[in-house]
Amino acid sequence: MDWQQTACILCECNCGIEVRIGGADGRRLERIRGDKAHPASRGYTCEKALRLDHYQNGRGERVLHPLRRRPDGTFEAVSWERAVTEIAARLNAVREAHGGETILYYGGGGQGNHLGGAYGNALFRGLGGRFRSTAIAQEKTGEIWVNGRMFGTGVRGDFAHCEVALFIGKNPWHTHGIPHARSTLKAIANDPGRAMVVIDPRRTETAQLAEHHLAVRPGRDAWLIAAMAATIVDEHLADTAWLAAHTTGADAVLAALRAIPIGRYCEIAGVPETDVRAAARRIARASSVAVFEDLGVQMNRHSTLVSYLEKLLWLLTGNLGRPGAQYAFSTLIPLAKASRAELGADGPRSPVVGARIVAGLLPCNVMAEEILADHPARYRALIVESGNPLHSVADSGQFRRAMAALELSVVIDVFLTETARAADYVLPALTQYEKFEATLFNFEFPRNVFHLRRPVLAPPDTPDGPLAEPEIHCRIAEAAGLYGEAELAPLRAAAADGRGAFLAALQSLLGERPQLGAVAPLLAYRALGPHLQTPDGTNAAAAAALLLALPKAVALNAEGVRRAGFGEGVAAADALFDAILASPSGVVFTDDTDDATWQRLATADGRVELQLDDLLAELAALEHEEPPGPTDDWPLLLSAGERRAFTANTIMRDPGWRRSDPDGALRLSPADAERFGVQDGQRALIETKRATAEVTVQVDPAMQPGHAALPNGFGLDHPEDDRRVRTGVAPNELTAAEDRDPWVGTPWHKSVPARLSAARSEASASTG
Repeated sequence: MDWQQTACILCECNCGIEVRIGGADGRRLERIRGDKAHPASRGYTCEKALRLDHYQNGRGERVLHPLRRRPDGTFEAVSWERAVTEIAARLNAVREAHGGETILYYGGGGQGNHLGGAYGNALFRGLGGRFRSTAIAQEKTGEIWVNGRMFGTGVRGDFAHCEVALFIGKNPWHTHGIPHARSTLKAIANDPGRAMVVIDPRRTETAQLAEHHLAVRPGRDAWLIAAMAATIVDEHLADTAWLAAHTTGADAVLAALRAIPIGRYCEIAGVPETDVRAAARRIARASSVAVFEDLGVQMNRHSTLVSYLEKLLWLLTGNLGRPGAQYAFSTLIPLAKASRAELGADGPRSPVVGARIVAGLLPCNVMAEEILADHPARYRALIVESGNPLHSVADSGQFRRAMAALELSVVIDVFLTETARAADYVLPALTQYEKFEATLFNFEFPRNVFHLRRPVLAPPDTPDGPLAEPEIHCRIAEAAGLYGEAELAPLRAAAADGRGAFLAALQSLLGERPQLGAVAPLLAYRALGPHLQTPDGTNAAAAAALLLALPKAVALNAEGVRRAGFGEGVAAADALFDAILASPSGVVFTDDTDDATWQRLATADGRVELQLDDLLAELAALEHEEPPGPTDDWPLLLSAGERRAFTANTIMRDPGWRRSDPDGALRLSPADAERFGVQDGQRALIETKRATAEVTVQVDPAMQPGHAALPNGFGLDHPEDDRRVRTGVAPNELTAAEDRDPWVGTPWHKSVPARLSAARSEASASTG
């Protein structure tokens, strides 16, 4: 069989790949290689992508029929008609009794699996839903909130061309997140004119390449980065002319940083002041600096403050809107952006806890608390699509209790996940290689890329078998009476005359009945979808939602779209849609100049807003705060969910895909191994205030004393014969939902107080 173009689904880069299908059943991703025609990745892949058949054909427990929970807790297979009819009736009962806002929607955008989310969100809004969440609210909402206030848009770093690369709580050697990650890191490390600065407690693979590794003590990044920014002010390294031309509020920020006791903060951070000052000077004298903060700080103490300080660090040195520095990227469909209403003190809040809503997302850490509360506005129903919150959200035990308290829970997924096993209904979805899909993580600059991926495998040939998410959402919406044939008939007739006629008919219908705007993607899928095709004749109904989004995308990025060769206005949207359907390897949809960053700033005066008084107050309070650290009761700080060579999100359920670290060992420094009386390869007990788990110890000289780490993506089970086998520890059995950022509710997974002891069997062996 010929090579077919698709993409990797294991990190946000979604590199283009080519696959050859083979195997005895003709359904294996038998060979995988990088797609040289992909405009962003250009043939690059890491080792993870080459083992994607473990996703498609691994030992995950595939759901092949709709499942309904029996009263005794077991599941029975039912028809699609029965499942959809019952789910719709129960959703309607919840909204009629308590209001649509008591229906909570989680997911709709797993890694690389974003297209279905447009339809899931339409169903959710059609039911009257107001509150939703995704994994983004576990990680990124603090940075999104800061970006919204400072820039009015998101920003990223140009690592391909920067003189200095700064990574904060990120190890791109394993986590990627930047184009051609390992090639780019090697190029920076091997160029004497360039440098890398890494802030991380562990001497990671990326840190080993760096000129400056600032081995901060766990949870103390705020003190360290404050000291770095203060050094730039103290040594008169700030670009004051640039600040005067491009920012507001600089005087207040400079005054706050002058008050920082640099030496004391370096001591708290555990990094010599000479090293901190040297790194700050290297950043200040560089012609360009690109920066990436990630989960090491975004799931840690003072995470939102760290996001603010990190941006001050490169803004003080003028690193915005020039080659090799930070830029504002274009978007085809904005994935997560704070609205103006969310940026103020009186922005939207959750109904029970009063948690801040950012980018329309409820903090994951409050979901269970909101469900379990004795409150009239508590969530009564939960729809989970392309997500596994019972495993991935803090405090799995609490979330398990919350699911049991719901009046209805529905999971749409490929596999029988931990969340699915706790649900009332499980609806089987197609894998990412059996349907049309896309990712909305489009961050490249100056040429940004969108890739509509075609199916490379047919759906399983089983009665009442898996369906693509758009079809599932349409069926539930129709059974719930959100629209019917009266609305669809004129749209279908118009669609037969072409896309333009359909869009005109839809606009007319929404003018008469604006409430149908919530379900417009579902209407487009049903009426226009059958007419959408790729040049080879493959039906592309799932792309209907893209057509609705393109006019706004073109308007927001008009110059970049024109430079990419698509023209202007309505004609550009039409040409871009044709190109998306025609290109199996993806298409460049904007080609920007550096000035595009300044055009995308959406602050009140078009300048960067440096002065955020609430976060400056938190910065001032650091001086009097007791920093986190080991205590007599909890002598370790545990990083619960470290990314490693063969870890990924929970879609990779087959442990056979890993070439190393099969059990997900607990990393520990040699000093701590000696202190706790454990050895490399020995079994031990890790305990937090929530739970105790048995782990395998890996003594790692790259770890610093007092710091331990467990990987993400473990604690999953898979079927073997007539039983389920679990591999490793699920990190969120050990974490606590109340340990979270006070601004946006992101968890403190990277500094969990813990203690360690030898497992009983090991202790007996050592004393026997």
